[in-house]
Amino acid sequence: MAELIRRQEQGGPLKQPQQQQPVAYQVVKAVTAATAGGSMLLLSGLTLAGTVIALAVATPLMVIFSPVLVPAAIAVCLLVTGFLASGGFGVAGLSVLSWMYRYLTGKHPPGADQLDQARQKLAAKAREVKDSAQYRLEQAQQG
Repeated sequence: MAELIRRQEQGGPLKQPQQQQPVAYQVVKAVTAATAGGSMLLLSGLTLAGTVIALAVATPLMVIFSPVLVPAAIAVCLLVTGFLASGGFGVAGLSVLSWMYRYLTGKHPPGADQLDQARQKLAAKAREVKDSAQYRLEQAQQG
């Protein structure tokens, strides 16, 4: 305790002195880790064995039904992709409409500042091009 008070007065870190863990505690930690690791390894092996057995049983069926299953799988993949794309585009469209509504009603949605800056730059460039074209037309008419 006196060591902690001395460190606090000196402005040093307030760390407890490290204590050595008892050997029994370390053994319990090692046994727990070995048990957990072993059970996970056993489950991994059982999963692998089940997958191999299922593949061995399903392979002949897949070969027999492949002329029907392959086109059906392709059709299902195309349908799922189409529905997901349609939903994604719908969500994107709704979010754009929501952003535009908030922008037009003056609620200042994220990115409104960037849009305003881009509009100002575009207007400035358009004015510059217009002035340049007018100057060149005047030059051509005078010359």
